Amino acid sequence: MARVGIAGNTSWGTTLAILAARSGHDVTIWARRPDDASLLQAARRNDRFLPGLDFPDGLTVTASTDEAFGRADLALIAVPSSSVVQNSNAIARSLPGGTIVISATKGIDQATGNRMSQIAGTALGRADIGALSGPNLALEIAEGKPATTTVAHVDESAAIAVQGILNSSVFRVYTSSDLVGVELGGALKNIIAIGAGFIDGYGLGNNGKSAFVTRGLAEITRLGVAMGARAETFAGLSGMGDLVATCYSDLSRNRYVGQQLAKGRSAAEIVGGMDQVAEGVMTTRAAVAVADSLGVDMPIASVTRAVLAGELDPQSAVEGLMRRTPVSETESPR
Repeated sequence: MARVGIAGNTSWGTTLAILAARSGHDVTIWARRPDDASLLQAARRNDRFLPGLDFPDGLTVTASTDEAFGRADLALIAVPSSSVVQNSNAIARSLPGGTIVISATKGIDQATGNRMSQIAGTALGRADIGALSGPNLALEIAEGKPATTTVAHVDESAAIAVQGILNSSVFRVYTSSDLVGVELGGALKNIIAIGAGFIDGYGLGNNGKSAFVTRGLAEITRLGVAMGARAETFAGLSGMGDLVATCYSDLSRNRYVGQQLAKGRSAAEIVGGMDQVAEGVMTTRAAVAVADSLGVDMPIASVTRAVLAGELDPQSAVEGLMRRTPVSETESPR
């Protein structure tokens, strides 16, 4: 039995906690606000994000970082990208040096272009932060439906240890040494999911959507490789796998943003009305800035950024992409 501390009473943080507790581990969710911790611990469920799903035995909720992380074998950070620094700073003093730390947040920092493991690592004063990413729609997993994910770490033994803790008969965990690729696949696919939502919102059909998703994969792979990832990682669970799930599921928050943009709503209105974070909105801006600095061609991300900023309507964005000069499918400009 392992001791697992989880930062974040989000839908994903709670799902990871439920998974680990169902496997017999001693799991503690840390909630920043004492009122939230008390409510969740008393209710034994998180009805805000996972209604009707009871917490397993072995799962507790606390507002104390010492209780959650002081003796943890594994710490998972599952909070919105905008609060990774704040949460990491809060738990830093309680984390033992030997605790394996894994980021389960999908995003890119807007100010620096850094990945979430880098952002958390800076706040924690550690350079050994891993990442977990894959086609992981939280509600389906919490309901016990089969799913897979990838744990990436520069230390193979750490990745294997996390695999051993989280793997189960309904949640198959793979390992990877390509930390950059696993993180970027999970972050960048949200940009393409917004565009997939445009297409669904306008009823443009499966041919167009399939082409869009495929070209989107090529585009995010280009940027990933330029940032130090391995191209083959984007053909795996954290790339193509996550991309397919996010572009096609009704549970996808980023796809929902695209659908609502197609109805004429502004990005600010859509995001303001959501109870959870659609990371693709912020990631799009960050990714375009990084791509520009590296000279990487990202037409889909660029027009998506323009739509989110209110500079271009979704219909014109789709038409503009279709009118681009045809090129070789496999030889795109950097």
